[in-house]
Amino acid sequence: MKFNIITIFPQVLDAYFNESILKRAQEKNIVQINSLNLRDWTFDKHHSVDDTPYGGGAGMVMRVDVIHAALKDIVSNQGAKKTILLSAKGKKWDQQLAKKYSKLEEVNIICGRYEGVDERVTKFIDDEISIGDYVLTGGEIGAMVIVDSVTRLLPGVLGNKVSLESESHNKPGQLEYAQYTRPEIFVADEKKYRVPKVLLSGNHKEIEEWKTSKKK
Repeated sequence: MKFNIITIFPQVLDAYFNESILKRAQEKNIVQINSLNLRDWTFDKHHSVDDTPYGGGAGMVMRVDVIHAALKDIVSNQGAKKTILLSAKGKKWDQQLAKKYSKLEEVNIICGRYEGVDERVTKFIDDEISIGDYVLTGGEIGAMVIVDSVTRLLPGVLGNKVSLESESHNKPGQLEYAQYTRPEIFVADEKKYRVPKVLLSGNHKEIEEWKTSKKK
């Protein structure tokens, strides 16, 4: 699977993608993650990607011509793919969407910045996606969320299939049971915090029943 991420801060993305599970997924050639600098498709010596908004208003708006030039170069003509714009007005990203996207061969992500993106960009995308009802400085964090949540669903990325199936949101609205590890008894401010006895019992049937009962 391939991700192409259009951004003006590729180094921010690379720092995250080149660690841990995502790094190993790339080394195994399960996924290819390309952080692409939008300034490589600009038309002037200043490498401008934004301009003042028509009709007035605060801030700067990212230009449709620059983004379109990037999309023409990077979007494949073959295979199952989607091009998305990270936007506050987009559909909410969740685990079920992540599962759908994990079936694709290519995902192209446009990271907005400044006051926003020229509305005409929406004519050249498949989806507008939001990761929540709050304002971020740019779309880079949203891109990290999408790439991470999709990549971990790809075969061979996580070593334990059972772990993946038991994770929170694997079924809509269901959260994973509580987890415990050593020490068995933890003391803080003269108060003892114990691991539930059933988890120490060795009775697999009772443990599974407890886990099921603790899923929210």
